Amino acid sequence: MADPLLTTTQLGRMLQSARKAKGMTQAAVGARVGLSQKRISALEIAPGTITAEQLLKLCAVLGLELTIGLASQVRDSDKFGW
Repeated sequence: MADPLLTTTQLGRMLQSARKAKGMTQAAVGARVGLSQKRISALEIAPGTITAEQLLKLCAVLGLELTIGLASQVRDSDKFGW
């Protein structure tokens, strides 16, 4: 089971790691998803402004799967009603 992504920094690192594992350059990935090399670089560093469409396209090109589900543990704020 994959570890959950909790921050945008983790997402950027995951995208970069997957790209490198596939032996692809930022320019090559960008060409496949319709983004510039500069935009791919920016998304790997700080993906806070990534759109859902961009993320899904990147996942497809990089062989990643996006899964969304309920958190496996109850957070303290939920447990105490805050």
